[in-house]
Amino acid sequence: MGKRLFDIACAATALALLAPLLLALALWVRLDSPGPVLFRQQRVGRDSRPFAILKFRTMQVNAEAAGLQITVGQDPRITRAGSWLRRSKLDELPQLLNVLRGDMSMVGPRPEVPRYVALYPTDVRETVLSVRPGITDLASLAFRDESTLLAQSPDPERTYVEVILPTKLRYACDYVQQRSLWLDLRIIARTAMVLLGRQDRAPPC
Repeated sequence: MGKRLFDIACAATALALLAPLLLALALWVRLDSPGPVLFRQQRVGRDSRPFAILKFRTMQVNAEAAGLQITVGQDPRITRAGSWLRRSKLDELPQLLNVLRGDMSMVGPRPEVPRYVALYPTDVRETVLSVRPGITDLASLAFRDESTLLAQSPDPERTYVEVILPTKLRYACDYVQQRSLWLDLRIIARTAMVLLGRQDRAPPC
């Protein structure tokens, strides 16, 4: 209950403070390319419940039908506004609404699409999906240049499945086992430092 109240307070405060920025970004996305402002994608949440994650749209409409569910390097599906939003990570801000709705937490393992959750080992799946997924976590900090890393691979999806995903799951399991309000505050602080342009390469926290 304490974590849920913390999440609600943080998300509501952030939405109120960032309202002008959110409106400006929404207008930019709308004017930059045809299509909706928000992108919705099915992810797997706590106790394996599916939910629609929200992001500012950074790709052309129906981009998922034209490529992988991961982004690789200078993906041609990415819009001009989307390129900057992805680099700055501001495309994730609408997930504050997911937090208010109870789909997500401010801090927790990043939610995956069903395609990749199906690859989780059974014991790992039970652990990772025992908590609400988060907007940020240590894996997000460690792999914030993930698309660039994948672009260097001859088989990006295989690299994601065999190298990156297992590492993310180790971070996620460690978080579930060690989670606390103090840990959440430290991860939020480190995320803020990254957004402000200060270098951070997780882990220890």
